Amino acid sequence: MAEQVRYDEDSIRSLDWREHIRLRPGMYIGKLGNGSSHDDGIYVLLKEVVDNSIDEYVMGHGKKIEIDVEERLVRIRDFGRGIPLGKVIDCVSKINTGGKYDSKAFQKSVGLNGVGTKAVNALSSHFVVQSFRDGQSKKAIFERGELKEEYDLSTSEENGTLVEFLADDGIFKNFKFIHDYIEEQIWNYVYLNAGLAIYFNGRKFISKNGLLDLLERKTEDGQLRYPIIHLKGDDIEVALSHDNHYGEDYYSFVNGQHTTQGGTHLAAFKESLVKTLRDFYNKQFEPSDIRASVVAAISVRVQEPVFESQTKTKLGSTDVGPDGPSIKTFVNDFVKTSLDNYLHKHPETADALLKRIMQSERERKDMAGVRKLAKERAKKASLHNKKLRDCRIHFTDEKREERLDTTLFITEGDSASGSITKSRNVETQAVFSLRGKPLNCFGLTKKVVYENEEFNLLQHALDIEDGIENLRYNNIVIATDADVDGMHIRLLMLTFFLQFFPDLVRAGHVYILETPLFRVRNKQETRYCYSEEEKQTAINALKGKIEITRFKGLGEISPDEFAGFIGEDIRLRPVLLHEDVSIGQLLSYYMGKNTPERQQFIIDNLKLEVDRNEMSEPDNEPETGAEDDNEKEAA
Repeated sequence: MAEQVRYDEDSIRSLDWREHIRLRPGMYIGKLGNGSSHDDGIYVLLKEVVDNSIDEYVMGHGKKIEIDVEERLVRIRDFGRGIPLGKVIDCVSKINTGGKYDSKAFQKSVGLNGVGTKAVNALSSHFVVQSFRDGQSKKAIFERGELKEEYDLSTSEENGTLVEFLADDGIFKNFKFIHDYIEEQIWNYVYLNAGLAIYFNGRKFISKNGLLDLLERKTEDGQLRYPIIHLKGDDIEVALSHDNHYGEDYYSFVNGQHTTQGGTHLAAFKESLVKTLRDFYNKQFEPSDIRASVVAAISVRVQEPVFESQTKTKLGSTDVGPDGPSIKTFVNDFVKTSLDNYLHKHPETADALLKRIMQSERERKDMAGVRKLAKERAKKASLHNKKLRDCRIHFTDEKREERLDTTLFITEGDSASGSITKSRNVETQAVFSLRGKPLNCFGLTKKVVYENEEFNLLQHALDIEDGIENLRYNNIVIATDADVDGMHIRLLMLTFFLQFFPDLVRAGHVYILETPLFRVRNKQETRYCYSEEEKQTAINALKGKIEITRFKGLGEISPDEFAGFIGEDIRLRPVLLHEDVSIGQLLSYYMGKNTPERQQFIIDNLKLEVDRNEMSEPDNEPETGAEDDNEKEAA
C-alpha cells in the first residue's frame, strides 16, 4: 500500500523573493545553460541590467554605456540619471518596485514588471549596485540577494548607475561567457538606438542608420537583388530586401528588445508585406513567393508591452497602447503607405523586386512534383520509427522552458546513435541517425534536399521545409566521432545547413557535441579529458597505476558514461558566423574545387598540429593497466 503523504498547515510554505527566484529561476530567465547557447541564462542576466541603461538613453539621459566582462565578472556602467539614492536598495531587492510603473517616466520601456535586476541579484553570488547623483552616491553589496553592506558617499563621478555581478556557479554550472554572443546583443542595442555608444571591453559599438546598418551587416556583398528599403515612422522602423538565400530571414524588436520568437508585430508585418505587394503589382501572388528569400527587420515601440514570457522573446500585445490602434492596424497602415510610396518613387527597385517574386513562383511550381513525392517517401519510410528516435516533449507556447531544452542529436551509424539513445533524456532529447557519409551538397539546388533520402528525412524531422518558425528542436547537435571520418561528416552536415538553411546557424541553433577523447583513471579516481592538455594534467595529478583509454568513436563510450556527457554538464561548441564571413565564399573555399590555397592551408595547419602533439608528449611514461592495445593507449 502506498505511503500516505501528509498534507496539512505545515505543508504550506511562503517563500521570500530570493528563495522563489533561486528555486524557480526558469520562470524569470528561461533556461540556465552554461553559456554555450545565445539564450542561456547568463546572457539574460546581462541583458536585464543593460535594458535599464537603454531605457535611460531612450528617455534622453546618457549617450554611452560601458560593459566590461572579465572571465565571469560583469560590470555595467551607464551615464543616465542614476537611481534615486533613497531607493537604490529597494530597486534591486524588492519585487514590484521600480520607476517603470510610472508611465510618465518610462513611456515605452522593455521591463515593466519590476523583476529584472532582482533576478540578477538573487542569482548572483556577488552583486553590487551604486548610484551617482549630483555629487552623492549610494552603494550596496549583496550575496545571493542578501544585503551585506551599504555606503553613503560623496563623489566626483558623472551621474549614472553602476552594476557589477558574478553569476552563482552553484546555479549556472561550469558557465563561460562567449563574447560573440555579447557582441551580437550589443549590435542590436546600437542598431535600435542610433547615436548610442556602447563600449564592450574598450571596443566601441555605434550605429548611425539603425536597421539599415543591421541589414547591411547581416547580408553578403553582391547578394542583394535590390538596395535595402529603409522606412521610418513614429514608433516604427522597417528595413527589407531580397537576396538569393533559401527561406525567410527576419529580425524583430519591441522597445529595443530582440523578440527572437516574433509575435504580433512580426505577424502583422509579414501579412501587410504580402497585401501591399499584391496591391502594388495588381496580382494575387502566393505569400510564399513574395516572402521567399526575404531579409527584413522591424522595430516597434508600444506602451506597456505584454510578452509571452519573462524572457520577453515573443510579443503578445494586440494594441500599441491603451488608447492606440491594434498592432495589426498600426503596422499595416505604415507598411501600406510607406512601402507603396517608396516603390512608386524607385521603379528600378520595384522591377527588381517583381523579378525576384516571379523567380520564386517559377521555382515553386518546378518543385511542386518533387516536394509531393518527397513527402510521400518520408511517410512511407516511417520516419519516427527508423531514422528518428523522438523525444516526448514537442514545444508549444505553453511549454516555453521545455522548448528551450529540446535537442536533436545527429549521429553517424547505429553504434553511436545506440549509445546516445540509451543514455539520453527521453523527455527532451531526440536522436537522428545518419547512414554513412551524407552528400556534399555545395553548389546544388534545393531540389537535392527532396531527392536525397537522408536530407529529406532530416528536413521533415526538423520541420523546416517552410522556414524555421516551426522548428521542432531548439538545439541541433552534430555528434560525430573524433576521427577523420567523423570530422568529414561534420563538415558535410554544416555544408547542408549553411547551403539550404543558413537561418538555423544565424539564429544560434546548431552546435557541435564535444565528447572526451581520453579517460584517465587509477583505482581511486576517473577523469575524462577533452584534449591532450587535459590528458597531461590528469596524468600529472593522478598517482599510482594509471590506465588511459583513447575514445575513437562515440560507440566505444558506454551508455552509463555517455549519460554524463549529454546531461547537465554537456559541452557544446556553437557554430557561429562572424559578421565579416560570406557563406558563399566560405563554402566555396572548403567544399569547392581543391584549390592550391586550400591545399596550402591544410599543409600548414597539419604541420602545426603535429608540432603541438610532439611538444605535448610526456617525458616520463606512467604505469598503465591497459589490456587491449586497440582500445587503450599508454601515455
